[in-house]
Amino acid sequence: MKGSFFKGPHHTPRFEIREMEMPELGAHDVLVKNMACGVCGTDIHIYHGEKGSAEVTPPVVLGHEFSGIVEKIGDKVTTLRPGDRVAIDPNRYCGICRPCRMGRKQNCENLYALGVNTNGGFAEYLIVPEAQCYKINDDIDFDVAAMAEPLACVIHGIDQAGIRPGQTVAVIGGGAIGLLMVQMAKLSGASAVILSEPIPMRRQIGLSVGADHAIDPFTENVREKMAEYTGRTGADVIIECAGRPNAAEQALQLAGPGATVLLFGVPPVDATIALPLFDVFSKELKVIGSRINPDTHQRAVNLINSGKLEIKSLITHTFRLEQLDQAIHKQMSSDSIKVIVHPHD
Repeated sequence: MKGSFFKGPHHTPRFEIREMEMPELGAHDVLVKNMACGVCGTDIHIYHGEKGSAEVTPPVVLGHEFSGIVEKIGDKVTTLRPGDRVAIDPNRYCGICRPCRMGRKQNCENLYALGVNTNGGFAEYLIVPEAQCYKINDDIDFDVAAMAEPLACVIHGIDQAGIRPGQTVAVIGGGAIGLLMVQMAKLSGASAVILSEPIPMRRQIGLSVGADHAIDPFTENVREKMAEYTGRTGADVIIECAGRPNAAEQALQLAGPGATVLLFGVPPVDATIALPLFDVFSKELKVIGSRINPDTHQRAVNLINSGKLEIKSLITHTFRLEQLDQAIHKQMSSDSIKVIVHPHD
């Protein structure tokens, strides 16, 4: 079987197609034929030599947002059969470190992630523990099913944000994560969802998937436009999905009294902003983060199986396994939203 190995940020080319030996199938493992694997912002960080969610040691097959078909099962697998379609939760936790035992597995000190610090979805096949596989309906597109992992992360973020029915929500950044956040905010009962996004194509899709208003932060005053649309200059919940300091600053500027500011985007390790301390005090702001997808993957699969979210229109480009470097660059471009790689042509 073939896999696209990341050789490190200082190699040219950075990816190399190699033949991989088929590992022995353990009693609780399944062999998955990988059908679709998304390119994530984490993959881009790793591509540039920046920190991922877990330590990356090249050469390694990246790709942690993937779906496929069960080909074989181990002797003690009870929940899956060959032919089942599955989405994969890549994150595994030790269960014994202090964060795990305090109910915060997302902060596991020994986090082990498929496609980050061990081989993942940018390969034709992968052996995956049964516990990491979640059934998807037979009528679900594999590209859509591969979005279960980012959607699970979004659901954890929505839990953190604590949106209540009738609140006004501002989403900063209209990439795949931001557009999933728009939809989840509406499902959570937001009375108005305002998307701040400079790229026209993303604003248009944002409106088509549920945003009530879309604002260009480069040419429009976001606070003034929000007041025009909602009668208030601030929102009740602000969700930052860009991972940039200027986006985090905008999020705090848009916070109304008692607002929750969710900084969801993954920033560079050394990124900082000036925190308006008096605003935090006088408005009683809550500023929180969100990391990966603890215990939310099944909920993501349930939503995908239900068809309640528009996901297909967020997938703008697809590539073959041999084109992974091109796929990474396309995900970085302004004319894409979500890029998917197909390990089998």
